[in-house]
Amino acid sequence: MHRRTPPLLLALLMALGCLVAVVPAAAARPVEVHVRLRTAVKQLPVARERPAGYRRDRFKLWVDADGDCHSTRDEVLAAESTKPVNAGCHVRTGSWLSYYDRLRWRKASDVDIDHLVPLKEAWDSGARGWDAPTRERYANDLGDPRTLVAVTDNVNQSKSDRDPAEWLPTHGRCRYVREWTAVKIRWRLRVDAAEKRRLTRLAKHCPNSRLTVTRARIGRAAKPSGHHDSGLDPRFSSCSRAVAAGYGPYYRGRDAEYDWYRDADGDGVVCE
Repeated sequence: MHRRTPPLLLALLMALGCLVAVVPAAAARPVEVHVRLRTAVKQLPVARERPAGYRRDRFKLWVDADGDCHSTRDEVLAAESTKPVNAGCHVRTGSWLSYYDRLRWRKASDVDIDHLVPLKEAWDSGARGWDAPTRERYANDLGDPRTLVAVTDNVNQSKSDRDPAEWLPTHGRCRYVREWTAVKIRWRLRVDAAEKRRLTRLAKHCPNSRLTVTRARIGRAAKPSGHHDSGLDPRFSSCSRAVAAGYGPYYRGRDAEYDWYRDADGDGVVCE
């Protein structure tokens, strides 16, 4: 909590010319994106996925961020239930309609909270370069209802970590495309080529609705010691180390970092 400077001390500091950064600058306002669905899909950045190093425990799940004894899972269950849930810290009963398969459930044990963009998919498409607090915020994102959704447990398990090029729900596909795209925008996640093609085809057959997305705050993983910020990524001793830290790929003629590494297959891309 920021403590207000006492008026007498404030006057003394002003008189002495010592009033430097006593009042903090206003916090930056979150960036809000407004874009039509098909344009949003077109603008998603394409990159090859980087799966190395993923472990589920790199994302801290189901925290109680506001200390009210309800975990993130319980918060989503309470928010999405169409009737009041039971009292107490853990949600056990309510009424949930899983839009993936249009089935309704009254026991929370029959419902999973799906990360619409799965944790591994997020890792492969950008989260590997985040710091631990950012991964925790992603795993427990209550700031946008599209990130987490209550669905039938076995449907969520059948989806696993697949993207829309590999899996789609039986129902609500246009909603799924909109929400997948919104989550990718919110968390600045990339898409691979097959994913982009499938999203583009699907979006052509969906209403070209307007998406409003608030960008999430992203913290990057610590850079190597001795690195000086020059506007470029850190320089590593090898591409494998760069990729393990969440950096790359770099393209010939576009990225200055390309010249730091050996392009063994001569395809114009390093640190893939």
